Amino acid sequence: QVQLVESGGGLVQAGGSLRLSCTASGLSFGNNDLGWFRQAPGKERSFVSAVQRSGDTIYAAEFSQGRFTISRDNAKNTVNLQIDSLKPEDTAVYYCAATRFTYRSATPYFQQSTYEYWGQGTQVTVSS
Repeated sequence: QVQLVESGGGLVQAGGSLRLSCTASGLSFGNNDLGWFRQAPGKERSFVSAVQRSGDTIYAAEFSQGRFTISRDNAKNTVNLQIDSLKPEDTAVYYCAATRFTYRSATPYFQQSTYEYWGQGTQVTVSS
């Protein structure tokens, strides 16, 4: 049984930082590409960042560039999302996701249907 468990969310003031973690079990972690998505209140879930299985290639949504940093540790079956200079508009539930499908035109990194497995999400709330 595949499980993805996110942690590290919480309430933080604007300008602060958080490090979200997602630990996976029940899958061959090193053979999965990984992504982070978020869903803000009243909005659809959207892509934040992704990292290929080797860790060499990273993708990031435009809004996340410069403040969000994705990383993975294949030895620990963990993918992290460092968020700096948090803004109130970053308030959302953050989800990690995994897929065995290699990112390509039919299975792009930013598309939710590319991912086979999802975590339950961790809440990030940024106060102004």
